[in-house]
Amino acid sequence: MSVFFVNTQDGRVATLRQLAEAGLVDADEKPVVAWHAIQGPDDASTMWYAVLVKRERGIFIGTLCIRHTERQASLEQAGWQEVPVPRIGV
Repeated sequence: MSVFFVNTQDGRVATLRQLAEAGLVDADEKPVVAWHAIQGPDDASTMWYAVLVKRERGIFIGTLCIRHTERQASLEQAGWQEVPVPRIGV
């Protein structure tokens, strides 16, 4: 279970733990610039939630939604792309 972050410059997605392990957090355990929190539950699991990204106005944004729902289908129709679980990481 994790909090997810999107790199607004290149669209990569990682968990806070992955960012910390890669040394990409500051002294307050907050991700460095370019990594932005994806709004959603702080105990989200990729078993239940899909992580989606979209390029909007020159930056990448992210969202979470419960898997296999009409909302996920609607987001994908609007140009959002699901990030495959193996690609989540720094």
